[in-house]
Amino acid sequence: MTAEPVGVCVFCGSAASPRYLSLARELGAALARRGARLVYGGATVGLMGAVAAGALEAGGEAWGVLPEGLRAREVGHLGLTRLEIVPDMATRKARMDELSRAFVVLPGGFGTLDEWFEMLTWQLLGLHDKPSVALDPDGYYDGLFAWAERAAADGLLAARPHATLRRATSIDAALDAVLG
Repeated sequence: MTAEPVGVCVFCGSAASPRYLSLARELGAALARRGARLVYGGATVGLMGAVAAGALEAGGEAWGVLPEGLRAREVGHLGLTRLEIVPDMATRKARMDELSRAFVVLPGGFGTLDEWFEMLTWQLLGLHDKPSVALDPDGYYDGLFAWAERAAADGLLAARPHATLRRATSIDAALDAVLG
């Protein structure tokens, strides 16, 4: 009997930033090579579409979770191993958490940060103990990490940021951090 693949959720942008498209595609392929299942936002556009394409082209599984209200805007990916349509963003985040053992964050905007921060908050509250890491090869998240250090120094974060906020500069290091 074949073991069920480990789900790794990737949070990333629905925008097609040329700077990060190849990184997203390579991450998807690396997940497939490691036998992990991609769990992501379910879109065919932007970095989301690239990470799914990478996983599928490398023979892996890609499961998407897409809110009904974003179905037209984010263009649901019909070639996935599995695509779940859910009623709203809150359900999307909860479902992606249920399907995943770990989280990898690529560059993105408010939506990416919303999803990642919710998972970090749940971790701090003890609702899960799943690892997460930002795949940040060129310092995209430098400002965010500086803010977290400041918030901790000012007593506004209960834990030192390095306890929950982690980053890696390569795909292999990111996957080692969340898959062991």
